[in-house]
Amino acid sequence: MFENKEGQRIPEVVLTMLDGSGMKKVETAEFFAGRTVIVFGLPGAFTPTCSTSHVPRYNQLAPVFAEHGVDEIVCVSVNDGFVMSAWAVDQSAENVTMWADGNGAFTEAMGLLVDKSDLGFGKRSWRYSMLVKDGVIEKQFIEPEVPGDPFQVSDADTMLAHIAPNAEAPHDIFMLTKPGCSHCARAKSMLSEAGLAYEAIDANLTMLRAVSATSTTPRVFVDGQLVGGAEELAEWIAAR
Repeated sequence: MFENKEGQRIPEVVLTMLDGSGMKKVETAEFFAGRTVIVFGLPGAFTPTCSTSHVPRYNQLAPVFAEHGVDEIVCVSVNDGFVMSAWAVDQSAENVTMWADGNGAFTEAMGLLVDKSDLGFGKRSWRYSMLVKDGVIEKQFIEPEVPGDPFQVSDADTMLAHIAPNAEAPHDIFMLTKPGCSHCARAKSMLSEAGLAYEAIDANLTMLRAVSATSTTPRVFVDGQLVGGAEELAEWIAAR
């Protein structure tokens, strides 16, 4: 049974991280002093749930967390610094600080070091998140002890709901485009001018017809719903 450590001080250990100046040590006692920090731990860099959901959403919501007093977001994993640095680049996770707990010292001190030898991982971190204020753990979300790799409570949205229940998360905006499409360029420009982040990919005819029953572009989706083309997007932006 994992122990919830709310109200306790963060373990005083030394971790490593790789930045532009090379490998450097991070002393937790100094790092957390006088600051508000979100820490989330996960089983490993480049693994499925960690790469598709855990890190990307914290990275996406970082500006919202900053608006509500969070100074930094830290991801910690029992990996070496070179792996964590490469993973940060792969994830384009410029808003998340990657800590390498190579020897598992921090994770063990948190009481969350688990044996994943059955997967060939060795000792790894159980998945969790926590809000740390001035070195004290104010809130901790630990995934339930069930088989597999549960991902139910340590996600970024759960943490945001704790910190700022009424905060508005950014819209998830996705666009299907075609090369040379002037309407696509217009849609991208409108979104950028409105300060709205988006993802866009070039689509073929099959993709377009499969998701929107049309061959015209762009096809803009917001929060899972089809908005339409550039004209409909302009109306949606105006009505926000």
